[in-house]
Amino acid sequence: MITMKDIIREGHPTLSKVASEVAIPLSKEDVQLMKDMLQFIINSQTPEVAKKYQLRESVGLAAPQLNLDKRIIAVHTEDEKGKLYSLALANPKIVSYSEEITYLPMGEGCLSVDREVEGFVPRYRRITVEGYNLKGEKIKFRLRDYVSIVFQHEIDHLNGHLFIDHIDPKQPLAPIANAKPLEF
Repeated sequence: MITMKDIIREGHPTLSKVASEVAIPLSKEDVQLMKDMLQFIINSQTPEVAKKYQLRESVGLAAPQLNLDKRIIAVHTEDEKGKLYSLALANPKIVSYSEEITYLPMGEGCLSVDREVEGFVPRYRRITVEGYNLKGEKIKFRLRDYVSIVFQHEIDHLNGHLFIDHIDPKQPLAPIANAKPLEF
């Protein structure tokens, strides 16, 4: 079972490296890792389990956060309409995105960043992602608004970026040009 002790923190060199693609078809080990990552997120959102194992609540996790050089992410969250996105992906990539930019007015957080960081993170409002699911099938789907932001955050980890890398250090709360805050 993955716990907070398995999560590496800001400053660790793995978090600034581009992760390597995983072999397709997926190995049994990679499938198990994907399942374990997804279970960690679900556990973190289950109050009694999160309390018992002292888990910080999360909606996503990337393999580099576990100090693993693998392009694997897991996400468990709902969109604004209550549709659940609960999946792990190997070799995910953004294949298209909108020109429209958005951001979370309350900012973003991360399991690998143990401090509050104020600032707006510009994200594409809509993206199309493709990758390989737990069955090793190539899938492609469109995302918008909050779920789009979650996937961009996790895919950033695969490319050696933390959300704090996108915040304007001089004016972290300055409005982002041509962007609309995401309203809930």
